[in-house]
Amino acid sequence: MPTLRQLEYLVTIADTGSFALAARVARVSQPTLSQQVRALEERLGTRLLERSAAGAVLTPVGRSIVVMARRMLSDARDIVALAAGASDSLTGTLRLGTTPTLGPYLLSPIIAELHRMAPHLRLHVREGIPDEQLLELTRGDIDVLLGPLPMAGDDLTVEPLFREPLHLVAALDHAIDADGETTRERLSGSPLLTLDPRHHLARQAAEVADRYGMTIAPDYYGTSLESLHQMVATGLGLTLLPTLYLRSEVGGAAGLTVLRVEGWRTYRSIAIAWRRHSPMSPAFKLIADHVQTCARRLLAT
Repeated sequence: MPTLRQLEYLVTIADTGSFALAARVARVSQPTLSQQVRALEERLGTRLLERSAAGAVLTPVGRSIVVMARRMLSDARDIVALAAGASDSLTGTLRLGTTPTLGPYLLSPIIAELHRMAPHLRLHVREGIPDEQLLELTRGDIDVLLGPLPMAGDDLTVEPLFREPLHLVAALDHAIDADGETTRERLSGSPLLTLDPRHHLARQAAEVADRYGMTIAPDYYGTSLESLHQMVATGLGLTLLPTLYLRSEVGGAAGLTVLRVEGWRTYRSIAIAWRRHSPMSPAFKLIADHVQTCARRLLAT
């Protein structure tokens, strides 16, 4: 039978496309990794990889085996967690994925409370693109994902947590600012700054731009909410910012004014997701309840 180590090496090669990079990620020598993959191919009686100077490409049967191997490796990690007795308590290290448009402004005030509630829990927080992290979750590379909806997956449990208002902001001295409501006519043609299009927030910005006749400024994609904040404060355009960012100590509204827009009702829905059959599900549900309670309190202040 193939060993889990051999399958792990195969999956790592599939992810990196290179024996050299895979060996570095797996922290083994390249000859050791190559030998184990050859042993796996001999045991299965089929070629799994096409080797070339450009790297390594999976054969058709190799691609199918990698899909199954990912599932097996994820199950093996869950077995270890179950054996450690962590299925019904907040202990051990959890790998939590989140988007940079949410994590720094929601988790900062929550983690201290969570640590008091569960002193033996360690959170390894990894920020990234939501769609990419959803794939990491299904692969077992992270344990739980906190981010904006939509999230979908046949093998996932998705728990909606709260709705967060989004606000249209401008520089304090922007000509569009007014004491009363900002109308659609005044917004028409205004440049709207946004993030990389892979972010959910960028997709919502595109919908807002279409609704109010604004134009997305393609030459000014921000790398973070802070970069959007800074560009807007200098008068480059308008942008969308979440409530938690505007109220946070690491974000804030310095140099900005929140526009009162006619008919404005723009939100994003935040959820938490984990693999449905994870033995850590009871612990994840406790974390979900805690995040939901804390977030609603922060939004109510």
